[in-house]
Amino acid sequence: MRTGGGTGAGAALVYGTGLAQGLALVCFPAASSILTAPTGYDLSPSQYGLMFAPQVVLAITAAALTPVLARRWTLQRVQVAGLVANLLAMVLLVLSQAPAPSGGAYLLLLAATGALGFGFGSCVSALNTFAAALVPGREDRSVLTLNVLLGLGTALAPMLIAVLLPRWWLLPVGVCVGLVLAIAVAWRVRLDPGPAAGPTAGTPKAFLPGRFWWYAAAVVLYGITETLFGNWSSLYLSGQRGLGVATASAALAAFWACVTVGRVIVAVLPARIPATAMYLLLPVLIVGANVAVSGASTAATAVLAYAAAGLACSAMLPLSISFAGREFPRLGATSAGELIAGYQIGYGVAAFGVAPLMAATGLALSGVYLVGAAVAAVLAAVAAVITRSGRRPDPSVPATPPVTTATRSDVPERP
Repeated sequence: MRTGGGTGAGAALVYGTGLAQGLALVCFPAASSILTAPTGYDLSPSQYGLMFAPQVVLAITAAALTPVLARRWTLQRVQVAGLVANLLAMVLLVLSQAPAPSGGAYLLLLAATGALGFGFGSCVSALNTFAAALVPGREDRSVLTLNVLLGLGTALAPMLIAVLLPRWWLLPVGVCVGLVLAIAVAWRVRLDPGPAAGPTAGTPKAFLPGRFWWYAAAVVLYGITETLFGNWSSLYLSGQRGLGVATASAALAAFWACVTVGRVIVAVLPARIPATAMYLLLPVLIVGANVAVSGASTAATAVLAYAAAGLACSAMLPLSISFAGREFPRLGATSAGELIAGYQIGYGVAAFGVAPLMAATGLALSGVYLVGAAVAAVLAAVAAVITRSGRRPDPSVPATPPVTTATRSDVPERP
């Protein structure tokens, strides 16, 4: 029996898949202390950073191709393909235990991050589109709810690895079980992407409206700042600061937990607090969080600084996606796909650009976080442009659209 995406089964599939995707996404950064330890995989900082290159390339490719593949296969088949790729990534991560530490293990890790990138790029693009269509008129809240559960998965991953040590590989095994379940359910539950994101939807990249690129710039800059916190915290705290693996895991867990808490807070804000005000405030808070992390030298200050960073980062990406989706509804899956691709570009810049930056400039990781503060300041300027200009009608919509495709040009006052 198949059912529509607006039912409880459809919502459970979308949100449950988001939780599994969050767990899968952070398995690699959460295991960074194991991957770089002499008793583990013994990766150098450069090898660790380069390990994410296949993930970024395939995530960008998958996200950009999502609308094209959706026209040929349907968007839900794209989502299932992403789930299968995520499952392959977790299997390869578990298998990499056998030849570690060796060149064979590193090749398996590269293949695993590549599969994870394809899975993330295609699955998250589809999930954001499905989430926006779950409850018409409540797109911002639905997208934020999805990202809350994504954040919950990312928060749980480092905590679970810390608890499971030395059997940390049980986490990807558990994620495999969840992904198999999600794939099985996805074959039976039909998800509705909404009329704007149907099989014929999608605007060629060359015809993306000019204002859309401000959103793209925002998610690229945000991707850089989030990845500095999410991918380099363990090496920074256990390496430069000498605070130990337990503190590093606690700080990373605090970061992702507060990302989730922040999204919940934004989702339930009273209507009198505009979402645009939060969109302007969050980049400023990211600036301050980078400065705080750069100066953290004790276990307590490190955990608090990363918790503050999580709150600051919380809603930037989901608000960017939902704002763009409301301003350009006729872009359909293209909007979410291109923005996820932009986010992955920022992720890539920070994931494997930090080590070369440190080598070229002599900066320590504490100095890199000050560079992150400068990036966040630019993000604040871009957010100001987006909100000051307001949300204009989609130029692809006729001047007098029918009621079924009417669009709003106003900025919603709450997510």
